[in-house]
Amino acid sequence: MWRWAFLLVITFLAACGVPSEQKVADVDGLARALQTMDSTNRVAPQEARRAAEIAYAYSLEQREAYKVSDPPLIHNTKVNQGLRPRGLCWHWADDLEARLRREGFKSFSFHRAIANIDNLRVEHSTVILSAKGAPMQDGIVLDGWRYGGYLFWAPLPEDTRYTWVPRAEVFATRRKGAL
Repeated sequence: MWRWAFLLVITFLAACGVPSEQKVADVDGLARALQTMDSTNRVAPQEARRAAEIAYAYSLEQREAYKVSDPPLIHNTKVNQGLRPRGLCWHWADDLEARLRREGFKSFSFHRAIANIDNLRVEHSTVILSAKGAPMQDGIVLDGWRYGGYLFWAPLPEDTRYTWVPRAEVFATRRKGAL
């Protein structure tokens, strides 16, 4: 019985697809958001622009490299069954963070976060950029997994779909056996 319920849920999620507005790259919007996320103007305009370009382009590169042809939860199933090489949310976050770090940005702090750690929904990981020295809560969520390679981004407080917790806190809690 649970298998039929699972298949029904997966079928529903597969029908959801990617919102069309997510398929259109808003590099200018992301660059503006990155540059203006800090009132002290610690983010260099050229770095904001370069980070936005990379975030969009690299998410699409990951889509191709991970052989994504389905919505994220179905792709996850394929990865877990060994039918796809990579593409779990933490792969997207690890790879995007590594790619952005290679640029040697001076204007940004990198944060990692996890959501859905204590409920039945699928746990989710992401990378967040904030102005250098600013807390994660003041940053921008960069999520390539959510729409299968079509970058989602938003200031963290505006990403109401997930409640993000710093990854280090999640890992510390797990080491204590509290989760």
